[in-house]
Amino acid sequence: MPDNASAVADRGNKPHVAVLANSGVGHVVPLLEFSKRLVVGHGFRVTFLVVTTVDPTPAQDQLLNAAGLPRDLRVLGLPAVDPASVVPEDSALTRICLILSYPRALVVDLFCTQALDVAGELGIPAYSFCTMSAKMLAFSLYLPTLDREATGELVDLPGPIRVPGCPPIRPDDLLDQVKDRENEEYRWFLYHVSRFPMAAGIFLNTWEGLESGLLRVLREDSFYRQVPAPQIHAIGPLVHEDGDAEGLRSTDIECFAWLDRQPEESVVLVSLGSGGTLTTEQQVEMAWGLELSQQRFLWIVRKPTDASASATFFNVGRDEEDDPTKYLPQGFQEKTREVGMVVPSWAAQVAILSHPSIGAFLSHCGWNSSVESLAKGVPMIARPLYVEQRTNAAMLAEDIGVAIGPTVEEGRKVAGREEIERVVRAVVSGEEGKRKRRRAREIRYSSVESLSAGGSSHASLAAVCEDWKAKCRGCEEV
Repeated sequence: MPDNASAVADRGNKPHVAVLANSGVGHVVPLLEFSKRLVVGHGFRVTFLVVTTVDPTPAQDQLLNAAGLPRDLRVLGLPAVDPASVVPEDSALTRICLILSYPRALVVDLFCTQALDVAGELGIPAYSFCTMSAKMLAFSLYLPTLDREATGELVDLPGPIRVPGCPPIRPDDLLDQVKDRENEEYRWFLYHVSRFPMAAGIFLNTWEGLESGLLRVLREDSFYRQVPAPQIHAIGPLVHEDGDAEGLRSTDIECFAWLDRQPEESVVLVSLGSGGTLTTEQQVEMAWGLELSQQRFLWIVRKPTDASASATFFNVGRDEEDDPTKYLPQGFQEKTREVGMVVPSWAAQVAILSHPSIGAFLSHCGWNSSVESLAKGVPMIARPLYVEQRTNAAMLAEDIGVAIGPTVEEGRKVAGREEIERVVRAVVSGEEGKRKRRRAREIRYSSVESLSAGGSSHASLAAVCEDWKAKCRGCEEV
């Protein structure tokens, strides 16, 4: 990072924007890509503020300390805190804004809306960045109303939840944080989404070719006008393109060497996100389902845990040296040696999705991974684990038509190996998989078009940037 003297010397007359990201790779990645686009594509200086933890993950550190970050993108970690403790609010962000000489705009993560108050006190226009789909944003904007009107638990409602202007959401597909209204997570989620109207605008990692109907509803439906919903800016896809060969680790190089030897569109990438973890039973069924399918696969695998599906959210990348033979079923790797490759913990997911041998993506359906898959034209096998992933999985399968999900037999808690076998075969070599692949390619083409000059996402971000620059003209740069 540059020191203060060089930073002052380098700033020139470029307008300055501050971006505040919450901790966790799933939040850091899209906000960092957004920041790079402001710098490279629109001529801004950006200070990227990230909420750090006492022991940040190796994966997050690798992203924030990459050698190829643009010169006008400055990464600044906020003081580390222990997430397990209760930390009182202080004036840290106010002091940072003063040090940054009043940025012309502040963009904050969905779960950092306390910063909207600071921006208001300092007279800085503040925008919210949502790491979710347009459908999830619609539900979030509706939640305060639903909270007032509904009695009992939302998950116990007698039928699908009818979000204004949107396809209904089954109670079982609700995000985890709203299934228990007495839980502290519910109160925090409701708190943050209730503050959306305070923002000057909302940035979304989606695009017109993917969610055009929902974006139109958010902008035009009378309910969202009365909320009132801020102006919606669809600027996706925001995808972290992995670095060149010099930045790849030895395990990544081994992955690509293996992929190079496989036929085109024959491999299933199995990856459950930066924080996703299977239970022991789920992992056993997943393993033997892959073996039964006899399809080629590349599995980014983690040690299972029965404690929490998000057990690795704050330590992703730390288990890289783990030996998968210690926690995969005995004999699995020997039986699949000719068709599968297993990599512990972490891999260059976007680069792998870009490889011509990848034919499907068995995913947890986190929104970042979903966007990455669609931007590369890869159909999905939906295996949601936690938070809003069930909502995403249902939307990808039923509304967008790019995914197939395994069903869980009555009386069982997890999808069995025969069901895993079925969906893997269906997507890789079945007729249904061909239809999903065609649809995924259509969406990929729309994503490329959206980011091209004059495309919807390019134009949406350019309009905001021009507005920021217009408000800066005549202002003294300090």
